[in-house]
Amino acid sequence: MAQRLARLLLFWDYDTQWGADRSRAPGRPKTWGQAEFANTERLLELHAEYSVRACFAIVGAAALPGERPYHDPMQIRRIHAAGHEIGSHSFRHEWLPGLGYRRLRATLQLSRETLEQCIGAAVVTFVPPYNQPFDYAPAGSISLSERLRAGPDRIDLTRLCATLRETGYAVCRVSYRAAYRRALDRLLRRRVDWPVRPEFIAGVTCIRLNTPGGFATASEAVLTQSVARGGTTVVYGHPHSLHAGNSQDESWLIPFLKRVRSLCDQGLLSVCLPRDLEAGGVTKCPSLAR
Repeated sequence: MAQRLARLLLFWDYDTQWGADRSRAPGRPKTWGQAEFANTERLLELHAEYSVRACFAIVGAAALPGERPYHDPMQIRRIHAAGHEIGSHSFRHEWLPGLGYRRLRATLQLSRETLEQCIGAAVVTFVPPYNQPFDYAPAGSISLSERLRAGPDRIDLTRLCATLRETGYAVCRVSYRAAYRRALDRLLRRRVDWPVRPEFIAGVTCIRLNTPGGFATASEAVLTQSVARGGTTVVYGHPHSLHAGNSQDESWLIPFLKRVRSLCDQGLLSVCLPRDLEAGGVTKCPSLAR
């Protein structure tokens, strides 16, 4: 019997202070944007040590000339030079469902063009801030909060992907969750996830996030399923959370990277970048040079 193909896609959502200023978490204004930069340098060391590639989804405004905690085009170029993919995370970490078509198109295009000018290479992958929109009626994923708050020119997942295609993107990380999955989560009192495969939405290759964020036991469990059954595990974190004591902490990341490296060395896992994805399949997924 042919070996089932197990794949891993790893994302870092690189927000800088643009994301901190737009944080929707309660409490005082957030100042964690400054931590993004030193922690990213540490991430580059760890990814090089274990020869694991990642996609850094970056707010486009961070690539403009300027000072930290909002800008660092030199670091973005170092990420690219290290062999990682640069994706777009909008221009200033906007909440996409309420932008409307014109402003959505503007932030997508401006972010892509700014990042491309910074690194001198094509940017084809998009990661929505806040992992929204969730609303994707064809898959039974309905977000009442987005429908109530976003207004008449609401951006759902289909409209987002169609606009991504118009503005030159080819791949998107998506996070919709069908109603039956949410019902199952409530019944079992835990989030239930399993490996995924790329899907095609409005002309864009999409890969659905199937872990809750970070590198702890829930993400490990999906990775184990991928190795046993085939399919893709999609994990993500934020550089500013590398020493936050949560599931994105370095204390979870290092064991996760060690296991990924071991599985790759055994021929049981392939680490891919989003740009490697094709509709209905995957191109070659090489690791970083060791």
